[in-house]
Amino acid sequence: MPVSEDRQKFVYDFTEGNKDLKDLLGGKGANLAEMTNLGLPVPPGFTITTEACKVYLEGGEEPPSMRDEVSAHLAALEERMGKKLGQADDPLLVSVRSGAKFSMPGMMDTVLNIGLSDESVAGLAAQAGDERFAWDSYRRLIQMFGKTVLGVDGDLFEEALEEAKRAKGVTTDVDLAAQDLKALVERFKGIVAKETGRDFPQAPREQMDLAIRAVFDSWNGDRAKLYRRQERIPGDLGTAVNICSMVFGNLGPDSGTGVAFTRDPASGHQGVYGDYLQNAQGEDVVAGIRNTMPLAELERIDKASYDQLMQIMETLETHYKDLCDIEFTIERGKLWMLQTRVGKRTAGAAFRIATQLVDQGLIDEAEALQRVTGAQLAQLMFPRFDERAGGKGGPELLGRGIAASPGAAVGRAVFDSYTAVKWSRSGEKVILIRRETNPDDLDGMIASEGILTSRGGKTSHAAVVARGMGKTCVCGAEELEVDTKQRKMTAPGGVVIQEGDVVSIDGSTGKVYLGEVPVVPSPVVEYFEGRMHAGADDADELVQAVHRMMAYADRMRRLRVRANADNAEDALRARRFGAQGIGLCRTEHMFLGERRELVERLILADTDTEREEALSALLPLQKADFVELFEAMDGLPVTVRLLDPPLHEFLPDITELSVRVALAEAREDANENDLRLLQAVHKLHEQNPMLGLRGVRLGLVIPGLFAMQVRAIAEAAAERKNAKGDPRAEIMIPLVGTVQELEIVREEAERVIAEVEAATGTGLKLPLGTMIELPRAALTADQIAEAAEFFSFGTNDLTQTVWGFSRDDVEASFFTAYLEKGIFGVSPFETIDKDGVGSLVRAAAKAGRATRPDLKLGVCGEHGGDPESVHFFHEVGLDYVSCSPFRVPVARLEAGRAAALNGKGGSDSR
Repeated sequence: MPVSEDRQKFVYDFTEGNKDLKDLLGGKGANLAEMTNLGLPVPPGFTITTEACKVYLEGGEEPPSMRDEVSAHLAALEERMGKKLGQADDPLLVSVRSGAKFSMPGMMDTVLNIGLSDESVAGLAAQAGDERFAWDSYRRLIQMFGKTVLGVDGDLFEEALEEAKRAKGVTTDVDLAAQDLKALVERFKGIVAKETGRDFPQAPREQMDLAIRAVFDSWNGDRAKLYRRQERIPGDLGTAVNICSMVFGNLGPDSGTGVAFTRDPASGHQGVYGDYLQNAQGEDVVAGIRNTMPLAELERIDKASYDQLMQIMETLETHYKDLCDIEFTIERGKLWMLQTRVGKRTAGAAFRIATQLVDQGLIDEAEALQRVTGAQLAQLMFPRFDERAGGKGGPELLGRGIAASPGAAVGRAVFDSYTAVKWSRSGEKVILIRRETNPDDLDGMIASEGILTSRGGKTSHAAVVARGMGKTCVCGAEELEVDTKQRKMTAPGGVVIQEGDVVSIDGSTGKVYLGEVPVVPSPVVEYFEGRMHAGADDADELVQAVHRMMAYADRMRRLRVRANADNAEDALRARRFGAQGIGLCRTEHMFLGERRELVERLILADTDTEREEALSALLPLQKADFVELFEAMDGLPVTVRLLDPPLHEFLPDITELSVRVALAEAREDANENDLRLLQAVHKLHEQNPMLGLRGVRLGLVIPGLFAMQVRAIAEAAAERKNAKGDPRAEIMIPLVGTVQELEIVREEAERVIAEVEAATGTGLKLPLGTMIELPRAALTADQIAEAAEFFSFGTNDLTQTVWGFSRDDVEASFFTAYLEKGIFGVSPFETIDKDGVGSLVRAAAKAGRATRPDLKLGVCGEHGGDPESVHFFHEVGLDYVSCSPFRVPVARLEAGRAAALNGKGGSDSR
């Protein structure tokens, strides 16, 4: 739908906005306005809104009124600064920076020093009293503008810069003199002319207008779209553009630029964290091109600026009530704030910081739950490296860098993103090794298990993006020499790691190993297993934070959380992890192994007697399984699904069996049982088994099958009850499409239950319900509810039948293309398709309860453990979700977060 621009305001001065206008001004613009309102030292400027970007992206042109608004705000800025954009004798210079609602570090475009030209560079030199600084600023403009606005290959500029340093015999750009940089400017201008067929633009306003359009266009750049898919950021938000008067960190040793965090984004610990670079501009820090110094060093270099920065950091954290990420520049001893945002953090830091802020009284428990996610909890449950590794006889320690993003990552060394993606798609686990990463490396970073760089610090591109994605990352491993062209890395002592060699990186310690390091269970998993107690004196600090957050979630949540478990061992683990019952026990898993032969006998039975003998042999085995399960979950509900998959799944593979029979016949040694099996396999063969003879259809077509299973459940429940147990079994009939199917099976089940009650003298309460996994079942839920005491939504099959997908086929064939083209933001098998499958769940829940107000509603597909899906199930009023045992804590946390949200926005560090 086109964006209306009638009397719409497209440009806001920094004095006009606030932090709550992120949708309109983007995160950067809203926070610059907020800092301005707080009276902090922010260079004057203005923001072009995301609405202007949407108009541009829809029609290919800026809104007609936007140019006049920009001109008016530029004139006001010029008047305030006392100089004009690009003025020859004293130029006003500005930066043009992107800024979407959600932080997308390095994914969109920024251009600094707009307004410099052949004419104004001399004026800048005169005003600054520093010719080298002026030419350095000009070469930076041409380099950034050429790459981001004019589309020139950035390597061409880098190669020219390297040549200039080699010719001078120096290793860093700060060692180049004014005349060297002046010559480099001419070289850069020549590159622009050759590559674009036009001269570098000299008109300041043309530079600014072209840069604004480039920022708008960068919203739909490949790396931005890839990042949005990875982080699940909507593609229709657009980006704002921030025009900010330039302040310079490259004016000499009394100037510099840095990035600071109000707490450690890797651990959550309070203290002074960040990086600082003397005589540099902002991109030098984030790019990791030069190794930074710790922020604490600034106290020694410029104590006044350091003290002021510490005060501002405290002000911002108290104001935002969260970890803040800050970019600043010092220009000749004067501190300027260029950006702040709620900082990205690791999973462990998120849990620690949330509990710290509660203890400080800055936030309450409900808000604390919005500061952590189920995905972060899942990350904390992954194994970590055995700390004893690296000793004598263990993997060789190659070196150590900065622990930028925790985790234990093992993979084959690769030295470029293309190889990382290629090898990953072939099933190889890889570690991406670079000198430093840039936004073009994003697809390789996503494909890798972890990232290792030899340059950069905790605020470099690699560190920030890795933390946001939950990827293991070690940065600034200076002792490791990375040669991307030769595809090798050299460690101290001359050890050479070639592409394809296995390396291990520990993002918690910064250690890098040659070979595969063994892993041990995470302390968080040990806590959930009951082997580590949060209240113990030696309890892990992270475990204590997780324990508190889980307690908050359990107090808040309305949704109950069950587990999908088919045996006592899984059930007991689920119970330890906090499951409040079993939402799906798949009885087909009880027919595998040695019992498969009994199922074969059932399938091959030619007479009622043979069939009854086979069922009688299965009955005590099924009963014993259920006795174990009911004992493990004593006092909690256990939903048992009657046999669902097609019977051919219990028979040998048709090709394998055909070959066996043919070979036997060739030897004149035919096996009668194999011949009968082959006939049965052919008879049961279906073109589309998923939609064939399975579920309730089996119970209706094969006499006695469901009755045997119901009897086993009822007898097991009676045995547990007579043993003073508290069995709470629920019987679920799968794949029902019409109420008549359910009524027939229900009538038979009630008869069997009554027989068991009479035989054992035990009263049994065994609710009967159904899985809703067909569109017709969802659409006739009001009728089905007449015969069902509960619904459990089987969202795996419901997704297949709604979309017309065969999951096993489509995920391997075209899902990747659908994700890349933006048809899916995420696979509908991972996160519930709210508009399609979700609307059926919502409608069925409403219709079912209209018929039967006390109808119990749950979900037993793996969506039950997906964080985003759990919020949806809370919203539509389900009673419980059920998922695999390992995901139970994630579901508990997300159920609490969903209840606590209640319309509150919370703090979002995306």
